[in-house]
Amino acid sequence: MNKKTVCTLLPEFFLLASLMLLSACSDAGEDVSKHNEDVTQIQKPQSETVTKPVKIEGSLQDIAERYKELSSPQPTRTGDKIEVLEVFWYGCPHCYQFEPVLDKWLDEKAGYIEFIRIPGVLGKQWLPHARAYYAAEKLGVLEKIHRPLFNAIHNDKRKIIDEKSLKKFFAEHGVDGNDFDRAYQSKEVEESVRSAYSAGKNYELTGVPTIIINGKYTTSASMAGSFDKVIEIINILSAKEYEKLNE
Repeated sequence: MNKKTVCTLLPEFFLLASLMLLSACSDAGEDVSKHNEDVTQIQKPQSETVTKPVKIEGSLQDIAERYKELSSPQPTRTGDKIEVLEVFWYGCPHCYQFEPVLDKWLDEKAGYIEFIRIPGVLGKQWLPHARAYYAAEKLGVLEKIHRPLFNAIHNDKRKIIDEKSLKKFFAEHGVDGNDFDRAYQSKEVEESVRSAYSAGKNYELTGVPTIIINGKYTTSASMAGSFDKVIEIINILSAKEYEKLNE
């Protein structure tokens, strides 16, 4: 696999004013540090817990230099479960390619792992997709929208990049236009997008897809070497964290 298996953007695209409006951009010099939100606000489990035991093979030595420890551990909200969080962007082809690998892992993962997704906000053009994710969640149609939106963008090559095209896509999947408008423009969705932005900073995010294990460790295919290696790292670090939790 090509080492550049992440989608990245430069820091100058961090325009917080864009988070406050639906599709408009404001001055790039606006101070963003004052808008840090509670990261736990946007961490919601996206899969059911699998209770079957999973045998973990490998050790920390096996995955050395294929992940890094965050400079500041971040809070989790999964209690006695180990949180595994993916940051993604619908426009990222690598995130699209990672989906089936994640799906397979979700069917097999250890019962002590709770999986969560959040959309990445690394640039103004990522904002509509982040809003769409939280709008779908608010409307209770995330399962109907998530994979089909990936497929439409990357398989069907559709340009679903703004509020208008997203509204049309949601309508194709049974969402009333007025309901979409209310959700997409809601304060709740705006706050969730702000929190996703802040989370990306706290997770030291430079590209997607990125995995955060228990608020302490980060890895990606570019660090690990492949998507399969990412799964190996998730399993090993999650097992170690669970051992610590139960010492």
